[in-house]
Amino acid sequence: MSAAVTRVDPTRHLLSIADLDRDAIEELLDLTDTFVEVGRRAIPKVPALRGRTVVSLFYEDSTRTRLSFETAAKRLSADTMSFAVSSSSVNKGESVRDTIETIEAMGIDAVVVRHKSSGVPAQIARWTNAVVVNAGDGWHQHPTQALLDAYTARSHLGSLDGRHIAIVGDVKHSRVARSDIEIFTALGAKVTLVAPPTLLPAHTSAWPVEVSHELDPLLGSIDVCYLLRMQRERMTEALVPSLREYTACWGLTSARADRLRDGALIMHPGPMNRGVEIASEVADRPNAVITEQVANGVAVRMAVLFLLLGPGRAQAAALTDVPAVEAAAVEGPAAIEVPETDTATPTTATPTTATEDHP
Repeated sequence: MSAAVTRVDPTRHLLSIADLDRDAIEELLDLTDTFVEVGRRAIPKVPALRGRTVVSLFYEDSTRTRLSFETAAKRLSADTMSFAVSSSSVNKGESVRDTIETIEAMGIDAVVVRHKSSGVPAQIARWTNAVVVNAGDGWHQHPTQALLDAYTARSHLGSLDGRHIAIVGDVKHSRVARSDIEIFTALGAKVTLVAPPTLLPAHTSAWPVEVSHELDPLLGSIDVCYLLRMQRERMTEALVPSLREYTACWGLTSARADRLRDGALIMHPGPMNRGVEIASEVADRPNAVITEQVANGVAVRMAVLFLLLGPGRAQAAALTDVPAVEAAAVEGPAAIEVPETDTATPTTATPTTATEDHP
């Protein structure tokens, strides 16, 4: 087994946005364009990962992320297995390591992991020879959420260079916020965190961001208003006097949304607390791209799985060739011709450690 594997190879896994440079991020986002196009086809499926097996290993509740990964794997023709903690041997005391070794013995190629403790996906990467993708670990990272957020913003705004993005709300408990800060700043955006002092981490001075305790002065200057969910399940103390007061000071009400500049986007990783961080009617406005974020999540995760498990950039270009893909569906992946000089293992997604809200 992989007990001897003690070091994590950052070119084999996606664990953190911090392990991706700007070129790697932009290559993933460009590849996502291809899979968005695949999703629009009558049969939104390609044989790129036929014969591969992807396992969803979720120790925390999830709807968007888990279903998105499973849909992405199936659209790439991979086999999928879903691990349900509530009905597993975890309830009998089985450790994470024993679970991983059991699953790997069945023959798998990738594990998509979500866990309430930071660092668990990175530790799993030391125990298995399979590719590991972080689907959210504690307060730490959630890299694929950040990738889909950047893709959604970029598709509307073009380059994020010089854009001003406000991340508003419960930054302290948010893995999404940490990953988004890294990806937005890597792509050249200016990021301002907006929250009461009690909902900010103590070490924001070390981050490449500005901090404001008021949202109103920023409304006319930001290009993206990114709202975070109040994660009450992670709070062990009362950090705001009441949800009503939080909404009055930091919620995106209709009056505040009216003051956003033309073309400004409203984003949220989900699930939303309507009437708390965002007014229900604001969530349904045309410039609220929250549902679009969910849709883009499938294409982004297809790109991630393809780069980590597939044959690389050469076949990615062939995916836009519908006749070649249809032939491959009948004759197998080899039907998509890949130049011999470009068949090396993927060299882009250079990830290593991840976090999220609850998308």
